[in-house]
Amino acid sequence: MRKTLTAALLAATLLTLAACGNDDETDAGATHNDADVTFAQQMIPHHQQAIEMSELAETRAASPEVKDLAADIKGAQDPEIETMTGWLESWSEDVPGGDMSGMDHGDRSANGMEGMMSEEEMAELEAASGAEFDRLFLTMMIEHHEGAIDMAKTEQEEGEYPDAIALAEEIEKAQTAEITTMNELLGS
Repeated sequence: MRKTLTAALLAATLLTLAACGNDDETDAGATHNDADVTFAQQMIPHHQQAIEMSELAETRAASPEVKDLAADIKGAQDPEIETMTGWLESWSEDVPGGDMSGMDHGDRSANGMEGMMSEEEMAELEAASGAEFDRLFLTMMIEHHEGAIDMAKTEQEEGEYPDAIALAEEIEKAQTAEITTMNELLGS
């Protein structure tokens, strides 16, 4: 199981590195559409929240498996944020900022941001520790990943930029595998 997750994360990392390069004439000349812009602009803050949740696990989680999973999530999503930021900059589009404190997370489906945790839920996660943190983290991260998978599927259906579509496919595969792992850790 862990090897499968590691392989999926390695594949996503390799894809990300390939997507960062502009040596391929097809990618350099590829066009993008509004769906590609929306995907990147929404997935960046979505990933930023997952990283914020994962960083809490470093000091609050009881389970070594939860800590390892959180480190894997952070390790996969940091480079994806950099890649999507690069796309938005090259397209002369707005890049979401790193400060999420002003974002309204109350409606998880607002603006297509499915799976986002509310400020109250984030505060609850931050206040928890040990087994309670593990349970909250896994439950919330499953919901968070499900939202990202929905966004990735929309990109695959409506996007035009080949690298964004490929990243969306990798996000769907990797996060589906992580959901399986999280359900197993929850005993579901």
